[in-house]
Amino acid sequence: MKIRRIIYTIFFVLVLASVFVFTLERERGLLEIYFLDIGQGDAVYIRTPGGHDMLIDGGPSRIILQKLSEVMPFYDRSIDVVIETHPDADHIGGLPSVLERYRIGLFIEPGINSKNVIDDELHRLRAEKDIPSKLARRGMIINFGDGSHFDILYPDTNVSGFKNTNDASIVGQMKYGSTTIMLTGDSPKKIENYLIGMDGEFLKSDVLKAGHHGSHTSSGEKYVKAVAPQYVVISAGKKNRYGHPHADVLKIFEKLGIQIIRTDREGTIKFVSDGKSISTKVLLYKK
Repeated sequence: MKIRRIIYTIFFVLVLASVFVFTLERERGLLEIYFLDIGQGDAVYIRTPGGHDMLIDGGPSRIILQKLSEVMPFYDRSIDVVIETHPDADHIGGLPSVLERYRIGLFIEPGINSKNVIDDELHRLRAEKDIPSKLARRGMIINFGDGSHFDILYPDTNVSGFKNTNDASIVGQMKYGSTTIMLTGDSPKKIENYLIGMDGEFLKSDVLKAGHHGSHTSSGEKYVKAVAPQYVVISAGKKNRYGHPHADVLKIFEKLGIQIIRTDREGTIKFVSDGKSISTKVLLYKK
């Protein structure tokens, strides 16, 4: 009995310590952005200075649950905002598991359907759980009330009739103070060029998530110059069959002196912003 009490006491102390650490992090006024190592796909978890959170895409499978458990407080069973950039399997494969496991405050999607069964399952779960949902449109701002906000730049029209789901990808900037992270989904070059015409110098960001996992269909040089990031993050699977990231895209980043960070080499990547500057905590869970 005495040994059991000691074990319970140690467990209780560890729980309190964990709660204290996570609470302390949230009180420090920091924005934390995690590019999760989920293999060939995309998943970005964001925790705001006030303790709100947002998940952008869910990777290809249930591995998202493991990766979320590594960066979220164990006692937190809710996510304020979930964004589906577009309904390709490598972006939404893990989202049904997320909707089943967590309470979701708001679900945002571009408004284009896919023929894959995962998309159907997501629609079913959202209806079954009565999750509030919105279509992403240019000009929408998700304001977390703590100085951080996510500004949607694209789409700016009804994308339901688009033939290519990548063309409908949600593009947005996560902002805190004077720091900005550009998140591009799988947007191709034609959408990048469209954004240059719409936003020009306002595209400038400290961090760029390379479109379409570093494919040559995205990250045109003109667009990369407009964003002018200090860091570029490439989310891709190790030795993936698509050859992501492509050599020509890497050459563009290297030519422009941008620091390249890759989940297939480094694992989950963390950035931290205090509203004035942004730095990387490379690398968590390094392989």
